[in-house]
Amino acid sequence: MAPVIFGLPFSEFTWSKFGNANMWNNVYHLRRTKFIVYQLAMIFCVVSESLGTDALSRFVSQQKYIESHGGPGASEYNNDYVGVASYNIFAGIYVATIFGGAFFFDLIWPERHEDHGVRLGWKLSAIAGIFIHLASCIAMTVIVATKNAYVTGLSTADGNRLVMENGKTPLDYRHSARIVTSVVFGWIGWIFVIASTVILVVGKTHDEKVGPWSTHVREAKKNNIDVESNFVSGHASEKPLTNPLTGEQPEALHPNRPEAAHVHEPTRVQEASAETSNHHSFDSSAPPVNPAHV
Repeated sequence: MAPVIFGLPFSEFTWSKFGNANMWNNVYHLRRTKFIVYQLAMIFCVVSESLGTDALSRFVSQQKYIESHGGPGASEYNNDYVGVASYNIFAGIYVATIFGGAFFFDLIWPERHEDHGVRLGWKLSAIAGIFIHLASCIAMTVIVATKNAYVTGLSTADGNRLVMENGKTPLDYRHSARIVTSVVFGWIGWIFVIASTVILVVGKTHDEKVGPWSTHVREAKKNNIDVESNFVSGHASEKPLTNPLTGEQPEALHPNRPEAAHVHEPTRVQEASAETSNHHSFDSSAPPVNPAHV
C-alpha cells in the first residue's frame, strides 16, 4: 500500500498525471492558466540565472588567469557583478521553488486539503517572490549599466593584453551579450512572477471558498453528475451517478421517464395462391370438348 505523507496519498502519484489529458483539462479552476504562467515565470527567471551564472564563472576564471600570469599583486576587480549575479541565482531558485512547487502539487494532488495557514503561507511566499526578484532585476540593471570590471596591480596596457589573451569576457559589463540577455530575461521573468502571484492568490482564495473545481464541474456535481468517472475530453458527460457495486442507477437519481409505448406490428396475411384465388381456373375433371361439335 502506498504511503500517505502530510495527507498526500502517494498512490495518486502516477505517470498518467503528466499526460496532456490530465495536465490541460478544465476540471479544476484556472488549471491551464496556472500551468502556462507558472512555467513562463520559471523559464525566464532560470534562464536569466543561468546566463548570469555563466558570465560569473567566466569572470572568476579570468581573474585567476590574470593573477597567475600578471605577477605578484595582479588581479581583477569584479566583486560588484559577482555579488549581484550570486543574488540573482538565489532569486531564480526562489521563484522556481515556489511556483515549481505550486505547479507540482496542483498537477498531482489538485483536490488536496490545505489549512488556512498553509494557503496563507503560499500567498505570502509568492508575494515575497515579487520583491525578491524585483531587487535582483534593479541591482543587475544598475550595475551592468554603470559599472565595469578592471585590472589592478598592472598597467592598463598589460591588463588589457591579459584580458585579450584570456578571451573569457570583456571588462565592461554592458558589452557582454550574456550579461545583457540575463538582465532582459530577468525583467520578463519578473512580469510573469507578478502574474503567477496574482493567479496563485486568486486560486487559493477560490479553493478555500468553493473548492478546487471549475464552475461547470461544481454545477455538474450539484446535479449528481459523476464528473470524475464520466469525464470525457474536458467536459462532464450526461451520465448520472451509478452504484459502484451493481452499476445500476439509484432510483432517487432517475428522472420520471415514461415507458416507451409498445407498438404491435400488424399480422401479415399470406396471399392466396394463384390457383385458389383464380375463379376461372381450368377443371381437369370435366370431359374434353370436341372442337367439331362446337
